[in-house]
Amino acid sequence: MIDLHCHLLPGVDDGPDSLDEALDMARLAVANGISHSVITPHIHPGRYENQLSTLQPQLAAYRKALAQHQINLQLTLGGEVRLSVEALAMIHQEEVPMLGQENGFRIMLLEFPHSHVLPGSDKLVRHLLERNIRPMIAHPERNKDVMRSLDKLLPFLEAGCLLQVTAGSVVGKFGAMAQQRAVEMLERGWVSVLASDAHNLNYRPPELASGRAAAARLIGEAAADDLVQGRPASILGITEASATAPA
Repeated sequence: MIDLHCHLLPGVDDGPDSLDEALDMARLAVANGISHSVITPHIHPGRYENQLSTLQPQLAAYRKALAQHQINLQLTLGGEVRLSVEALAMIHQEEVPMLGQENGFRIMLLEFPHSHVLPGSDKLVRHLLERNIRPMIAHPERNKDVMRSLDKLLPFLEAGCLLQVTAGSVVGKFGAMAQQRAVEMLERGWVSVLASDAHNLNYRPPELASGRAAAARLIGEAAADDLVQGRPASILGITEASATAPA
């Protein structure tokens, strides 16, 4: 499986604090059936001052540590972008790592505040789409506005955004309402990708298997596999065979 959204890189955001924890998270990911993780540190000016040029050497060091410890997990760099005027400037400066590319659009993981959907977000999304950047909205099922009304997502879906649901939400790890919204999105065919959004070993681990299995019971095995294999591989521009090969 391919995990398109996780926080494994140590010391850059609210993911693991130490390299030892980051290595243990990578081991857990492999044990859970994950062959390829897209590392998505928070890009949140004023809180997490991450950008492409500073993250690339840190990812290289983490890759080297995985190799030294014989952990067969392939890594790609992305970013989880909190949409703001400052972040837009970074995007224009090519300092935001994208998830990949698909159908002529670069794919960017976009995070809304957990409490609400900011007014004007649809205009910012259209601004990105006009520049051939397609937002993939991170964990919309955990957004309080979306919990109150699924219709909050309609303007973004109509504009052409993708949706990434957290695997743990499908099995109830983020509460009953997040689970209900995740199930509804799956049943409506709105979900593009399931990902772990892993942050640590205990409460937010890098696990996809249980969420994929729960999704399969709702939408079938083939459709569930596409959420953790086919579509992520398409976005990364890799074949599914290479996605399952050891690093």
